[in-house]
Amino acid sequence: MADHDIVSVERVVHAPAAAIFALVSDPSRHHTFDGSGTVRNARGVSGPVGLGDRFGMSMKIGVPYAMESTVIEYEQDRRFAWRTTGPTRIGRLVGGRVWRYEFEPVDDGTLVRETWDITGESAFTKPGVRRLASTTRKNMAATLDRLEELLGSAPAD
Repeated sequence: MADHDIVSVERVVHAPAAAIFALVSDPSRHHTFDGSGTVRNARGVSGPVGLGDRFGMSMKIGVPYAMESTVIEYEQDRRFAWRTTGPTRIGRLVGGRVWRYEFEPVDDGTLVRETWDITGESAFTKPGVRRLASTTRKNMAATLDRLEELLGSAPAD
């Protein structure tokens, strides 16, 4: 595994973990905090999802495309993660990256850690995706900034 197969960023968001978890676990709201500008809208869901649930996402990087995701980790107000693949039979042979959010209450809010993990990425797409580690790190930092902008004034638990 290369050093950049797992990239994490973290920051304190001045909001309770429950409020942040509620936002992150609702794919229909991902476009509101996405720091990359690539997330357009969720497909097939209109609210929060749980362990084992699947959801689609319309994306755009130059051209529109779609991804399918499965929730693989779920611990209420503590941890939420999904694995992405392409939406078609052939598309399921690409992807495999994991997006994970972890939430740790601290005195002035919640320490939020976002992780991009491509250790399970398809051998076909991994070399190209691996080159995106630096850009992904910047985009994830922007995502955490957006979470602060959206929720930073949320009342404490």
